[in-house]
Amino acid sequence: MKKHIFLTLFKILFTSIVFCYVFVAFKEKEKDYHIDEITVKRLNIVDESGEALRMVISNETRQHSGILNGKEMPQRERPAGIIFFNSVGDECGGLLYNGNDEQAGMVLSIDQYRDDQIMQLQYQENTFDDKRKYGLQIWDYKKEDGFDERYERYLELNTIEDKELREQRIAEMKSDSLWMEDRMFVGKNFQNQVGLFIKDQSGNARIRVYIDENDEPKFELLDKEGNVLGNK
Repeated sequence: MKKHIFLTLFKILFTSIVFCYVFVAFKEKEKDYHIDEITVKRLNIVDESGEALRMVISNETRQHSGILNGKEMPQRERPAGIIFFNSVGDECGGLLYNGNDEQAGMVLSIDQYRDDQIMQLQYQENTFDDKRKYGLQIWDYKKEDGFDERYERYLELNTIEDKELREQRIAEMKSDSLWMEDRMFVGKNFQNQVGLFIKDQSGNARIRVYIDENDEPKFELLDKEGNVLGNK
């Protein structure tokens, strides 16, 4: 009888020890898991809750469409790369790239809070005729918190085929301070000019300091209409 009780207790104790060992080993492995290689089509990085996105690494087919003001954007074509999301869940920038026999490019974008991109480190190339542009690009948005209205107007623009009507709608957006204005570019442009190109709040070129395609240095001041006021 005593032997039977001893064997029963021994089995219970042994089973408990094995269970604890497996449980601890599993928890340790879950806490610090190492692998040499992983192949995926999309990888979602989330916060500690396991729900809110912080980063998406994806191929072009499964790329995230973006979130702004808590609303997910409609599905659209986006290159492969990385999309970043801030602590309120909005897209706040990304690293995207692509390349083929017609065009190639890579951009590191930084978005304004609750709005679209305001700065890019960019490379663009027309691979068919070897035309390239690369450098730092900066934009401005005149109207604060204007993304939702601007986005609706952009969607309307995409449905307009008449060139004259399209230009009219763009002029209206500029008048309403909804157009994204180019403010500065530092780098090499498609005209093979390397330098600093600055525009005013309305997107008019005002200062150009560059070396042209003939290796001639240029320093130009311009009025709002684009007329050169000074050239050195």
